[in-house]
Amino acid sequence: MSSEEFINKATEVANSARALSDEVASLASEASRLAVDTAGQSAGSPFIMGLTVLVLAVFVGYYVVWNVTPALHSPLMAVTNAISSVIIVGALIAAGPADLGFSEIMGFIAIVLAAVNIFGGFIVAQRMLQMFKKKQ
Repeated sequence: MSSEEFINKATEVANSARALSDEVASLASEASRLAVDTAGQSAGSPFIMGLTVLVLAVFVGYYVVWNVTPALHSPLMAVTNAISSVIIVGALIAAGPADLGFSEIMGFIAIVLAAVNIFGGFIVAQRMLQMFKKKQ
């Protein structure tokens, strides 16, 4: 291949690469325009989005908890108790204001349920730890 043929071939490749990069740039700008246009429309209502998160969390929680080996149940219970204590802090903030509304009632219910979870978790964890103690 002569140098002139090589230069012509390189010019053709460069031109096709330029055309390809222009096509990619136009596709990228079109994709970003579509993302901006549909950002508010694709989310739907906050209720549907919250319900979707709840359903996904139920499925993930189910598969995580039921696939835990028995040796890890005590540490899992301890982590659950720690998470419940964080829930209580958030529920206290929600139930804190003086006027009685929906968020205050839900905050109070969250406090009661998280307290039951914490104390029940400690009782179950103590029972499980007693199973590993030597008999006298």
